[in-house]
Amino acid sequence: MRRHTIVLVSAAVALAACSSPSGDGDGNGGAHTPPPLTASSPTGTGGGSGEPGEPRAVATDLEVPWAVTFLPGGDALVTERDSARLLRVTPSGDKTTVATVPGVEPGGEGGLMGVAASPNYAGDKLIYLYFTAASDNRVVRATYDGGDLGALDPIITGIPKGSNHNGGRIQFGPDKMLYVATGETGDTGLSQDKDSLGGKILRVTPDGSPAPGNPFGNRLWTYGHRNVQGLAWDDEGRLYATEFGQNRFDEINLIEKGENYGWPEVEGTGDREEFTNPLLTWTTDEASPSGLAYAGGSLWAAALRGGRLWEVPLDNGKAGRPTAHFNSDYGRLRAVVQAPGGSLWFTTSNEDGRGDPAPEDDRILTVPLR
Repeated sequence: MRRHTIVLVSAAVALAACSSPSGDGDGNGGAHTPPPLTASSPTGTGGGSGEPGEPRAVATDLEVPWAVTFLPGGDALVTERDSARLLRVTPSGDKTTVATVPGVEPGGEGGLMGVAASPNYAGDKLIYLYFTAASDNRVVRATYDGGDLGALDPIITGIPKGSNHNGGRIQFGPDKMLYVATGETGDTGLSQDKDSLGGKILRVTPDGSPAPGNPFGNRLWTYGHRNVQGLAWDDEGRLYATEFGQNRFDEINLIEKGENYGWPEVEGTGDREEFTNPLLTWTTDEASPSGLAYAGGSLWAAALRGGRLWEVPLDNGKAGRPTAHFNSDYGRLRAVVQAPGGSLWFTTSNEDGRGDPAPEDDRILTVPLR
């Protein structure tokens, strides 16, 4: 299935691309020639309806905050990848440790990663966690009623683990099914292997079983991914995902049931009938996109290596002209979520061994959408 692609590159790269509008000539993927684009300052506009205001810190002195989910009432649960701590953070910035999650074995890009509250949390008090254990990556659930974290109940085990590319984002969709983003751990063959949980987006019921309507009769929803770390739905229920490229092109994909997104055969746009092209690509120095949110008619992608928050306006599932916000202001950005009331929360990831920490890093920041 072929899709139009927008690519964000510098002027020099854009000019170089003009000689190869459909790829790089080696059959392994590339990028369509983009229109001219200059990444903006924090006051730039990207055509979306949710231009951000001035960020302020909600919480400081964190250790690689990886994911955020909100509870009824407005408090957030936040995971720290390397410490394995699950924190509760109030909108006013008070933070308490709920638990150091047992069984987590941090290392490289692995550790305590995704967190999601049950869509029926008010009744069942369940939260879900994705983490790296001794032998695998796994998804567990536990009760949390505001006191102690309950016993962990593994609902998905056997997700491949490695020093890199562990995926880790989990999120409930509008259908109340749990979507799980996994990586291929550097073993590229796993992405095309439908018998492996690596390099996939999984869709499961709240107890971890394959969800009704899955395309292959198992937990797989889509395959051919390298390392997905962001999931978001628009107002019409369309699912989008961020994906790390290898050397050339990071991606945002429009995720559709049963589709093959091409890795490792294609990085970026391949225009091959058996693979689905990305909705949008970046060069890897501009993005390395992790968390993803939808708010104000736009997707918001947190960029690690790129050190900026990308705004991507959407029009009926098509990507408009993206804009970069807060370029280099806060360093590496890991998670971004819409908070109750409509603002965005985003986290820095400067303590992960690849950043340049500021005195109060890592931080959770909130930014209003005007």
